[in-house]
Amino acid sequence: MSGSVTTTVEDGVAVVRLDDGKANALSMSVIEGLHRALDSAAAEATSVCIAGNAKALCAGFDLTVMRGGFDDMVELVRAGGELLMRLYGHPQPTVAAVTGHALAAGALVVLSCDARVSGDGPAKIGLNEVAIGMTLPEFAVELARDRLSKRYLTRATIEAEIFSPEGALAAGYVDMIVAVEQCERTAIDEARRLGRLDAAAYAGTKKALRQSTIDRVIPTLKSATV
Repeated sequence: MSGSVTTTVEDGVAVVRLDDGKANALSMSVIEGLHRALDSAAAEATSVCIAGNAKALCAGFDLTVMRGGFDDMVELVRAGGELLMRLYGHPQPTVAAVTGHALAAGALVVLSCDARVSGDGPAKIGLNEVAIGMTLPEFAVELARDRLSKRYLTRATIEAEIFSPEGALAAGYVDMIVAVEQCERTAIDEARRLGRLDAAAYAGTKKALRQSTIDRVIPTLKSATV
């Protein structure tokens, strides 16, 4: 595993923890670690819970790469899009424990998970790309279109609005809010509950619901630039 990505299997749940001691930037090494975590979950668990540290679940792509050379930036965003599409279509139940901020790519990790539990702390959740001069990539637009409330879609994407946990609940980023100290445990328990559902029926229904979105996005990852 990447040093900032660890996975343990807890009573059937692959608990994937992100903790780089800071804001859990999505780097190439973290992306590779998350792919390995999904591999492990498929082989050893019945569901997945992704949790962050007290500061953030994930505050976005690694800024040292995003502010560096163009080719490296494009490669990182493409790799991130591929990971998000894999997570969105992962056949097992997936739950996000939004333990802190979830911005940009971090908000997309949240949108890619089936169930989302937020702590009640002062977290910021949302897609801030337009506010920092970036056009949302196709995979971000499609995830937002699929998962967010239509009433909030323009505010959350074009207008780059950032939400508190309560606002994120209304917008559709998260499904429930609990005390911040209970966030990870509640998310693990929810993953365990979902993991008891019929695995084949769960996977088949998720594929029927999401595969058309994934099929639209994958070709854009091969040809698009940021």
